[in-house]
Amino acid sequence: MKRVVVLVLGLWGCLAGYAQLTLDACRQLAREHYPEIRQYDLIRKTESYSLSNAARAWIPQVALSAQATWQTDVPAFPDQLTGMLAQQGVEIPGLRKDQYKVALEVNQTIWDGGKSSADRSLARAEAAEQRSAADVEMYSLEGRIDDLYFGILLLDERIAQTRLTQELLRSNLAKVEALHRNGVAMQSDADVLEAELLSVGQQLGQFEASRESYRNMLGLFIGEELGDRTLLRPVVVEPPMGGSERPELALFDAKIDRLTAQERLVKSASMPRLGFFAQGYYGYPGLDFMQGMMNNDWSWNALLGVKLSWNFGAYYTQKNNLDKLRTSRKQIEVQRDIFLFNTTLQATQDNGNIARLRRALADDDRIVALRRSVREAAESKLRNGVIDTHDLLMKITDEANASMARSMREIELLKTLYELKHTMNR
Repeated sequence: MKRVVVLVLGLWGCLAGYAQLTLDACRQLAREHYPEIRQYDLIRKTESYSLSNAARAWIPQVALSAQATWQTDVPAFPDQLTGMLAQQGVEIPGLRKDQYKVALEVNQTIWDGGKSSADRSLARAEAAEQRSAADVEMYSLEGRIDDLYFGILLLDERIAQTRLTQELLRSNLAKVEALHRNGVAMQSDADVLEAELLSVGQQLGQFEASRESYRNMLGLFIGEELGDRTLLRPVVVEPPMGGSERPELALFDAKIDRLTAQERLVKSASMPRLGFFAQGYYGYPGLDFMQGMMNNDWSWNALLGVKLSWNFGAYYTQKNNLDKLRTSRKQIEVQRDIFLFNTTLQATQDNGNIARLRRALADDDRIVALRRSVREAAESKLRNGVIDTHDLLMKITDEANASMARSMREIELLKTLYELKHTMNR
């Protein structure tokens, strides 16, 4: 029996948890469902490919080539020398004008002027910048989720307060109709309340339609239908203190790091290159031209050596390229200063709104209590025939507006606190 009770309680807890959604849960679901999340894996793969390509610069480069040529002239012995050798019975036909070569060449870089290292740094910097850009996009997604979530909470409060007003109007309408049946009130008194009841019903329908639209949009973001699940009101947080930790700042730093890596790449272009090479080929003529003049046989040949190259043309544009990169760095720094200024401005505005809302909320409870007391007194006067329904309706409207204002201000304060938290990312 105890096991059954525990199982039932466990199932009830699971169902209750499923029937509710929190702001953090909506944020997490939205991050997992948003297409931008796939960018992280693509960025990681691209970085891996770029780093692999940079590392392969140190792998020996092998090239296979084949060529067949015909040339107008070839090296030859003087006619006097060939004539003398012919008298001695030695025939030297000389080199043929058609020549052939099948070669295999291997080049090994010994020092590349820092280019491969600069390529790796640039690949990492570009990947870091792309990840930071994705972080900014995902962070802005949280702001959109917050707007929808608190928008739904505001509409929930409007609907709840409107339904309370409906119940209050229905109750007073029933009382007026009873008074009318007893000949104490006129039909017009009941008509006034019924018209207001219909008007409030129209407002309720508009609020419910807006809430349904907001819930559908939130469902699209999180990849799940909300159904009848209730959105829980987030806990009140204290205004964050200290500086901003927004992902945009990391993006600015990543952009500057990329420019630094590009500067290294520009500088490496003007550095000398040192490498080892080996070439072997089979063809005619070989390296021994004398042997090639004596006969037309193909031969094996090989070359080994060290090669130094230095492209001085890179110096022609190096200064301009570096100045362009430094100018871009200054532009990014200006953009970061503008962002920090706007963030501070927004935080100051949010703090001002929080102080204003808290001051207003301090009096809201008293205002609602007074409006309720006035409305109850008006209901008593209506029963005694002292006031008419127009006066009562005004008192009901005043109380409804005060209650609505208090509830809306409470949600607005909570929303502003989370907006400030989002603005500062703390």
